[in-house]
Amino acid sequence: MAKHEFQTEVNQLLNLMIHSLYSNKEIFLRELISNASDALDKLEYLKLTDEKYKELDQPSKIVISFDKEKKRMTISDTGIGMNDEEMVENIGTIAKSGTKHFVESLTGDAKKDSHLIGQFGVGFYSSFMVADRVEVVSRKPLEEKAYRWISDGNGEYEIEEAEKENYGTDITLHMREDAEEFLDAWRIKQIVEKYSNHIPFPIYLVNEEGKEEQINKASALWRLPKNELSDEDYKEFYKQISHDNEDPLLWIHTRAEGTLEYYTLFYIPKKAPIDLFRVDYQPGVKLYVKRVFITDEERELLPTYLRFVRGIIDAEDLPLNVSREILQENIILSTIKKASVKKILRELKNLLEKDREAYEGFFKEMGKALKEGIYSDFENKDAILDLMLFKSSKRDGYVTLKEYKDAMKEGQEKIYYLMGEDENLMRHSPLLEKYKEEDIEVLLFDDEVDAIVMPTVTEYDGVQLENIANVEEESEVSEEVKEKFAPIVAAMKAELKESVKDIRLTARLKESPAVVVFDKNDPDVAMQQILRQMGQEVPTPKPILEINPNHDIFKKLLAKNDETVTRDIAHVVLDEAKMAAGLDLDDIADFNSRLNRLIAQAI
Repeated sequence: MAKHEFQTEVNQLLNLMIHSLYSNKEIFLRELISNASDALDKLEYLKLTDEKYKELDQPSKIVISFDKEKKRMTISDTGIGMNDEEMVENIGTIAKSGTKHFVESLTGDAKKDSHLIGQFGVGFYSSFMVADRVEVVSRKPLEEKAYRWISDGNGEYEIEEAEKENYGTDITLHMREDAEEFLDAWRIKQIVEKYSNHIPFPIYLVNEEGKEEQINKASALWRLPKNELSDEDYKEFYKQISHDNEDPLLWIHTRAEGTLEYYTLFYIPKKAPIDLFRVDYQPGVKLYVKRVFITDEERELLPTYLRFVRGIIDAEDLPLNVSREILQENIILSTIKKASVKKILRELKNLLEKDREAYEGFFKEMGKALKEGIYSDFENKDAILDLMLFKSSKRDGYVTLKEYKDAMKEGQEKIYYLMGEDENLMRHSPLLEKYKEEDIEVLLFDDEVDAIVMPTVTEYDGVQLENIANVEEESEVSEEVKEKFAPIVAAMKAELKESVKDIRLTARLKESPAVVVFDKNDPDVAMQQILRQMGQEVPTPKPILEINPNHDIFKKLLAKNDETVTRDIAHVVLDEAKMAAGLDLDDIADFNSRLNRLIAQAI
């Protein structure tokens, strides 16, 4: 018997399972049945595609048995099984790199945390919510040796050779005293009906006479006619495939007949998957061919920007032994994908129009991912733009581009926007002053992804979009004003030559003394931040300082003609403008010193 220590992350999870997540203990059975179903899926595929496995004759099934006196429950399957190395890999460690993030994501709220377990593929460990000892006996098809994995969840596990007549896996739980409620036929049936009714393999419960009684429908729900399914059927199936405890926001069930025959069932969750913005996110759509599971790891089934979608694609016309390379180039799958994307976007549009509150909830969760489609899916770009919600200088809530366009003032020819990171700073940006005075609405693009996505949108429904930070022609002052303030501009340029690209007078400001903008060829503040998050070295470009000749500061500065005061004013005005734009100051102590000097002179 070989002893092993659990990976650190596994120990953290086990500690949570045993001591914290008690509010929804019944999910342990859902998770173990789901794992058993996955093992059956993998073997079914091999039976159909690999000659070595075609002679296997055990029926694919899951069997639950229990013994009240001995306080034991066993969940058995006739699936792919594990050898000793796979036991270490699959049970002793967690390969997924998002596990640390998972542990960090736990809130301490047991009900909220419990639904994260399945999302991170660590459902097996939920066994320890109800058991103080777990034994796994497993044998792979075509192999003689079987192995037993044993642990009490306290940091170590043991693996030894075992005897097992047939291939597959038996998981035996030695139940805790506070979990004896699950050693009851009625309770087991209730949980299976709630979570696992549509597992596509029969689930049997061994009754008191020792006979196996099927307790689930074992139907491929996505292939059933809609009129045979209730809302509860759809919701239960969603929870089964997504490991989410909440109901879905909506579902889209399609059967296509004709040149191509296929079935799709897609779900939109209410909450974003925890790994939505991780590079190693788990795709949410499973591919079947003629009801045979093929893969749940193929990212090309739907575009990346729809990675929050959960569901099934079941194609009739693909070969069962389709490879990943073939999948990526297959015209049948490409056609299904194209039709599915349009269907999903259309249903989201319906939700936006019919239930604005629900759609806004969805957009807050998944909107950033959806925005990625604006630059990655040219064919559906207009449809995606129609789904966008933006903050606005004139509204507290959200506005669509269509709503903005419909509300444009007479004579207004462009859709104006401002890019930034901090909504509060943007709402008080000096750049908005002219537009507020003229009662013109400005969209506020404050999502991180906006800096990459929105510059690719040059127009919407025939109306040009324009970043107000780049509007130069409308901010020009007269030649007379330029000449009058030329000494001030020259003095400030000489003082700030190392800190700015240029200093110029502007007519766009009404109340503020100055504003910083960036050259059109330089990345703005939001884009600089995005590039740094992507690990790129980004030298900070020098800003352009625009000053307001109508402000009292510059009028008095012109009249005073004091070189020392001008130098201090130049630095303080630049630093104030940088703070208003959300930029860091180069030297806070210097800013404070100059400001205090100016205050003292003014008293």
